[in-house]
Amino acid sequence: MGQTAHVSAVVWSAAVSLAAWLWLLLFQGWFWRTDVRLPASREADGWPDVCVVVPARDEAAVLSASLPSLLAQDYPGRAEVFLVDDGSTDGTGDLARELARRQGGLPLTVVPPGEPPAGWTGKLWAVRHGMELARARDPEYLLLTDADIAHAPDSLRRLVAAAGTGGFDLVSQMARLRVESLWERLVVPAFVYFFAQLYPFRRISRPGSRTAAAAGGCVLLRADAAARARIPDAVRHAVIDDVAVARAVKRSGGRVWLGLADGVDSVRPYPRLGDLWRMVSRSAYAQLRHSPPLLAGTVAGLALVYLVPPAAVAVGAAAGSPPCALLGAAAWLVMAGTYVPMLRYYRQPLWLAPLLPVTAFLYLLMTVDSAVQHRRGRGAAWKGRTYARPEAAAEEA
Repeated sequence: MGQTAHVSAVVWSAAVSLAAWLWLLLFQGWFWRTDVRLPASREADGWPDVCVVVPARDEAAVLSASLPSLLAQDYPGRAEVFLVDDGSTDGTGDLARELARRQGGLPLTVVPPGEPPAGWTGKLWAVRHGMELARARDPEYLLLTDADIAHAPDSLRRLVAAAGTGGFDLVSQMARLRVESLWERLVVPAFVYFFAQLYPFRRISRPGSRTAAAAGGCVLLRADAAARARIPDAVRHAVIDDVAVARAVKRSGGRVWLGLADGVDSVRPYPRLGDLWRMVSRSAYAQLRHSPPLLAGTVAGLALVYLVPPAAVAVGAAAGSPPCALLGAAAWLVMAGTYVPMLRYYRQPLWLAPLLPVTAFLYLLMTVDSAVQHRRGRGAAWKGRTYARPEAAAEEA
């Protein structure tokens, strides 16, 4: 009798999981599709001035693979690069100057921002300093891009054209992250897949939609929209700064667009699980607003949606319960099917799709670890700086 009750509970859980997956498949903004790319655009009659702001802290290991691509932009208008060397100890600033001297291309200015005052998190103080310098040039657009991002030669041209044609105040591309090591193959495509599930790209650009997000590695921002939204001062406490910036722009009446990138790539390696673990856990609990109830709900939701299907298949097979096994298999099949487009985008083998529950379990552990680190007073971190402000996430909301 007890075993039958346990199997029955698993059957109901599998049925709820399948229902959740069918809802996600059909009603969560088609999040699983990967065809949201830069919208169609036309060449501008006159190309506006652009200033590129690159916050950098101890980036010498990746700068040689990224900065030359910025300096080599084939942009018809006036463009200039400001690299803000935020207290690097590895010679980042000197390397940037040397790369610019050897290559030429767009003008490069390397400046230090000074120590951030209390209340500024992550790279936002460096971004503010770069934006202040850029505003002295009175550009129409600001491109905020990370020091590990490599751009195709026409990247800036396409971003500006898309913003002008579509009337967007913010255009952002989710850079294609590096996928070479075993752990990168297992974790990285899922990272973008989960992000798109939380922030369906199609909803972000839809007029009237409250969904707003950006990808901090590549954000083209209209300068007057930034001033209207008080960027970055209005989000200075934000740990997840890219999403906070997009929300601020949208709340101030701006139009926002986010999609997957072609020709914008991260060159930062994450060869070990520990590297990826730190990338996710540094901000996972901030995403949940440092809320224990939200953490508990997230853990339960991840377990129900991602872990119950394979568990139901195993329980159904062991207990001889076809309904249990079939419901679990159906939910697992829908899950894997929605993951296939992202694997194709990352040019990864499709046999990784059924392993999504394993990756989801890793993300569950990373999220719990993020909360544990916060409880220990370590908080979110960026490049060796730790922020333990519980109110930081509230500023993002």
